[in-house]
Amino acid sequence: MTDIQWLDAIYPSKEILPDQTKDQSLLLFRLAYDAHVQSCVSFTQELLCLQALPSLKPYTHQQQAVHRVLFTLRGRALLADEVGLGKTIEAGMILKEYLLRHIVKRALILVPASLVLQWTRELHEKFEIEAHAMRNEVTIDTCDIVVASMDTVKKEPYRALVLAKPYDLVIVDEAHKMKNNKTQLWQLINQMQKKHLLLLTATPLQNDRKELYHLFHLLRPGHLGDKREYLKAHQEGTSTLKAIDTLMIRHRRKESDVIFTKRNIRTMTIELSDKERYFYNEVTTFIREQYEYRRQKKRSILPLITLQREICSSTYAAMVTLETMMRDPTLTPTERFALRRLLQIAEQVTVYTKVDTVIDLVQAINDKTILFTEYKATQDFLYHCFTKANIRSVLFRGGFKRGKKDWMKDLFEHQAQVLIATQAAGEGINLQFCNQVINFDLPWNPMRIEQRIGRVHRIGQEREVFIYNLSTAGTIEEHIVSLLEDKIALFERVIGELDVILGPKAFERDVMEAYMQSMTNEELRARLTMLAKRVR
Repeated sequence: MTDIQWLDAIYPSKEILPDQTKDQSLLLFRLAYDAHVQSCVSFTQELLCLQALPSLKPYTHQQQAVHRVLFTLRGRALLADEVGLGKTIEAGMILKEYLLRHIVKRALILVPASLVLQWTRELHEKFEIEAHAMRNEVTIDTCDIVVASMDTVKKEPYRALVLAKPYDLVIVDEAHKMKNNKTQLWQLINQMQKKHLLLLTATPLQNDRKELYHLFHLLRPGHLGDKREYLKAHQEGTSTLKAIDTLMIRHRRKESDVIFTKRNIRTMTIELSDKERYFYNEVTTFIREQYEYRRQKKRSILPLITLQREICSSTYAAMVTLETMMRDPTLTPTERFALRRLLQIAEQVTVYTKVDTVIDLVQAINDKTILFTEYKATQDFLYHCFTKANIRSVLFRGGFKRGKKDWMKDLFEHQAQVLIATQAAGEGINLQFCNQVINFDLPWNPMRIEQRIGRVHRIGQEREVFIYNLSTAGTIEEHIVSLLEDKIALFERVIGELDVILGPKAFERDVMEAYMQSMTNEELRARLTMLAKRVR
């Protein structure tokens, strides 16, 4: 016998009660030996989870991230790897490692509702962790490892239950949802009793540098200094990257040892029908007239931005917004007349060129396809049109409850050809069984586009990925596609290379301002080119 096998034969470590027939000194030695082993486990820098989970084969960058969180950052970090590089695996390994080292007993994992079952399943299957999906208050009271919907937990009575309990580890997926420190979720995480904290997001910075400051405040208050000093440093060009790098772990695809399949990008330019073109021009004229007027009167321009984007998505979506604007009690008689006239013009549109194009495209693809749109109204209209064309499709959007989202995903995988999705499907869910993505309309924020593509172009995808961008000629959408595809080279470079993005104003608002202030296409192209230089 070698090592401690002789002692195991007499006194197995699993034997708890002393055996009076055995030498009691051996029992004391057994207990002392086990205590020594456990103390060594806490200090060794070898990853125990790799020994405990022989079937787990993490990539080098994932092992590096886990090692740094455990032994350098002491369990508080922002995991910000690019989309598709496996942040969930890193978080699972960290949780497993802490459990094996007896450092963590109670953990809470907060995720979007659509990801609760996916997280629970992966923790069970890949990490052998007994995690429980939160169903009610009893789950929080009785279970040590709980996966819960962030939207549910931030509200009563769950909020009070969570705040009353101390947690060894809290994990927050899609942490960019806490970019504003005024949100309920940010305030909940800030008030929780927690020893370790992991924040996961592929897009830690979406619109404003304050977002990153708020995330870092949760991890280590004061790490980036005073907020005013932090923002002033960025405006003056003073670097704070060293302070950011000390808490943020970000790996890029080109730096990892992951081999991804090829991306194929195709832009399809669509010519509007005469009636669609007339409607677009009239709506744009109305928006231009209202833009400066509303700014001078300090009235919200958000409905105008929404309307300008929707008119390129679908006539139906634009009509819904026009009807909503009609209900504004502060409208002048002139504004109300103009809106009513636009609705009458919209009702004359009977041919939907963009919809017809996407139906032809889906039929030609003849394979599983994810179709993204920004707008619920467009989503509903597309579902109606696909049904008429005998194309089996399912919807996926943020308003669905967790069970329905899981059901829609299952229907898409096993029965339907098309998943018509809003941005809710652009975060977290894994759809590697599909390799076709159609952007029916594009978000004006480039940080959200890679999230869409990342649903299929990620670890586990074995086929080439095809991305189709629909662009209506002679509209602002055509300029947006050019901005994203040619000037920023977004679809080729992937979003990780756009880390240092944007100034103090939102990207969407800057695009709208450039469009409203440009009198010609040449002037607009020049303004957008200047905007593109900020994200290179």
